[in-house]
Amino acid sequence: MNHRPIPIADDPWHTLRRSTQARIGLQRSGSAVSTREVLEFQSAHAAARDAVHTPMAVVSLVEGLTGLGLGAPTLVASRASTRAEYLRRPDLGREPDDLSALGHSGADVGIVIADGLSATAVDAHAVDLVRALVDALAPTFSVAPPVVATNARVALGDHIGDALGVETMVVIIGERPGLSVADSLGIYLTYRPRPGRRDSERNCISNIHPPDGLGYADAARIVAGLSAGARALGASGVALKDTSAPTLQLAD
Repeated sequence: MNHRPIPIADDPWHTLRRSTQARIGLQRSGSAVSTREVLEFQSAHAAARDAVHTPMAVVSLVEGLTGLGLGAPTLVASRASTRAEYLRRPDLGREPDDLSALGHSGADVGIVIADGLSATAVDAHAVDLVRALVDALAPTFSVAPPVVATNARVALGDHIGDALGVETMVVIIGERPGLSVADSLGIYLTYRPRPGRRDSERNCISNIHPPDGLGYADAARIVAGLSAGARALGASGVALKDTSAPTLQLAD
């Protein structure tokens, strides 16, 4: 039996692989997946585990955020005291440990950068994403100095936004890593944040990880549009739709 790899010219999956990061048409050796595919899978699995367990690089993140001119970032933490506790107890990641360092900002929009389930994503993309958000929001909205939150879940932003007194809370958070992408960010937008907000009262922009995922400028444009829409509607979540994408026209 011939177990040599299929030449690219003869591989019917080659073109499709260039369009997706999913594992499709895996090479085989007899009845088993080829060694190369197994090693690539193990490498991706290790990257996903590292993304979950590696601490966020807080010092460099704060330095990068400070350079954006929004004011000195404030550091906060959830009630989850360790990474292991954070993973076992999602409820503790939604509650603040101490927000006494936060004061009423009077700004329209607050931004939280949270490690979530991928500090790798925050380290790679957060500063550039915040820069794009400021550029998109600045013509219409004032932005509070950023808040950096460790061992944080999305709902922690409700407590922070309430403390800041902002109209709209934007939580940038590391998304759960998969075996194709370990450095993806998500954004959760909540109008009039306060403790007890439901997930249905938020809007989510996900899969932010250029160059293969959504780009910073596109994500920021969506956030600016949703912020304006939330102000006009007086609500976010299922009642608020993103209308920024062009409408597809069906051919006759």
